[in-house]
Amino acid sequence: MAFRLSNNLVGILNAITFLLSVPVLGVGIWLGARADGTECERYLSAPVIAIGVFLMVVSLAGLVGSCCRVNCLLWFYLFAMFVLIVVLFAFTVFAFVVTNKGAGEAVSDRGYKEYRLGDYSNWLQKRVENNKNWNKIRKCLQDSKVCKKLQEDKWTQDQFFHADLSPLESGCCKPPTSCNYIYVGGTSWTPVNTNSTDPDCRNWTNDGTALCYGCQSCKAGVVATLKRDWKRVAVVNVVFLVFIVIVYSVGCCAFRNNRRDNRNSGYRGGSKGGYA
Repeated sequence: MAFRLSNNLVGILNAITFLLSVPVLGVGIWLGARADGTECERYLSAPVIAIGVFLMVVSLAGLVGSCCRVNCLLWFYLFAMFVLIVVLFAFTVFAFVVTNKGAGEAVSDRGYKEYRLGDYSNWLQKRVENNKNWNKIRKCLQDSKVCKKLQEDKWTQDQFFHADLSPLESGCCKPPTSCNYIYVGGTSWTPVNTNSTDPDCRNWTNDGTALCYGCQSCKAGVVATLKRDWKRVAVVNVVFLVFIVIVYSVGCCAFRNNRRDNRNSGYRGGSKGGYA
């Protein structure tokens, strides 16, 4: 019996997915094997490798199961797809919930915003306030040199105050505005006596490897960046979920076709055997 359209479509989609999994797996292995890789890259290598292996195994199961009509492999493929749909749906809802609170605060006569950790969801706050987590994040920030641009730019005070800084640059590369420190240049500031109760005023240092990486404002900048990125990922996930549900539905049709073909083949075989 000729293959059904759904079987062919599942086979084509999984062949494409398999080809895409190869570079994903390669990137993960490359990130983990780099001798001069940063802490961020080594931290990312494990999940990237896991995603690559998952895509490769599932796409192979779908490809062989649909094209060769192997029901057990197609059943495994549909089960894995169902789990993926549930996980993506749960993560999307979770991402929208935990990123619902918090925003940067505009500062008078400044082009940048400042960020306070207490403005964000408790779940995100706890993640960065955990010392073990923060030590990894801090090492990642230092390795990626998030303040390098500010250190190299030769800005005047007026140019710096009206610059459009990212949340990480605003939180980690300068002291809070409430400290009233005097801008010297780059990431250098002259401390002054201040009545500010902000503990970040004491944590700030002109040391280029430390700056405000131990400040609450830096943690808030990280959370603000996560919030922005997670919202983008959540929006993409909604589109991806629709696509995955469509593919899952086509896979169910292919599975049903396989079972029908197997039953028909068995029935014809049994009829022939009966008339032999």
